[in-house]
Amino acid sequence: MKRTTITGWGYCAPEGIVTNDDLATVMETSDEWIATRSGIRQRRVSHVDNSDLATVASRKALAAAGLEATDIDYILVATCTPDRFIPAMACHVQAKLGAVNAAATDTNAGCTGFIYGLNLANGLIATGSARRVLLIGSERLTSYLDLERRDTAVLFADGAGAVILEATDGDDGLLSINVGSDGRLAGTLTVEGAGSSWMDIPTPVSVVMDGREVFRNAVIGMGAAAQRAVEEAGWDVGDIDLLIPHQANLRIIDATAKRLGLDEDQVYTNIQYYGNTSAASIPIALAEALEQGRVTPGAKIILVAFGAGLTWGAAAIQWGERIEPRSLSDAALPPADRSGIQIMADRQANRLS
Repeated sequence: MKRTTITGWGYCAPEGIVTNDDLATVMETSDEWIATRSGIRQRRVSHVDNSDLATVASRKALAAAGLEATDIDYILVATCTPDRFIPAMACHVQAKLGAVNAAATDTNAGCTGFIYGLNLANGLIATGSARRVLLIGSERLTSYLDLERRDTAVLFADGAGAVILEATDGDDGLLSINVGSDGRLAGTLTVEGAGSSWMDIPTPVSVVMDGREVFRNAVIGMGAAAQRAVEEAGWDVGDIDLLIPHQANLRIIDATAKRLGLDEDQVYTNIQYYGNTSAASIPIALAEALEQGRVTPGAKIILVAFGAGLTWGAAAIQWGERIEPRSLSDAALPPADRSGIQIMADRQANRLS
């Protein structure tokens, strides 16, 4: 059975930067209040469709792998904020890329979406159903935010990350992966106002979360999933070179690292700059870690996430020898006509009108 390995990577962060101080101009909050509870200092806000974010990240991943869009057999998009409910956002990405030979579909496991997508892609490659899979985590979560809900409005953000997955006969690649869920806790993190259940109850779309319950389960779930991934890969925790967790909350990340006995330099964090980008956070962090030289040839990497559902998952990856992209893409978003905070304020005004 073929093993799955990552051969290309890329990410897209929209230019609209909204600091905690910016948010304090449109809602009752402060930099200190947000930073001490989440670790977030700023976040990105998109002025374009989610599929546009995904397309830019994908073009960079394709370039890094040295591939054309027509080389892709399957496009998987992990997202909970698609452009539309129908069709799958992956179909829009396929059209924008010109990936005419690819099947296309979405998966939604909340913030665990990228790990779930990795699990699905691994199955496609292992069974020979696909040779090359483009896996994208892409979100436009700021479109779901209600600025009157301080507990969620300060956390979530926009962005996209993508990887190219191919079969390998080498020692590198995905060594283990596990996913799980507990639907009994589905109500602890949800979106009101979107979906068929709300058609007869007109309600503005907004993220609703029981932060305390999510925090408690996230620390337990991420730690257990990461530990299982390590054991099933045949590693010891001390073998881990880099833990790349979902960037939900710095306190959750620190608690997870502590449960695993990892030092600060073994954990990659960028939540302070990007906020919580849900399914996009792990591929963004992975691509950025490669840019910064945090991933070395042969590195042992753990990816771990926890999200709405409640869902969780973790993967153990033995990195290959190549840590540099084969080529670079100049793909970029069009310039924004408003600042990020203006976009958020305008949406709130529309929500209340």
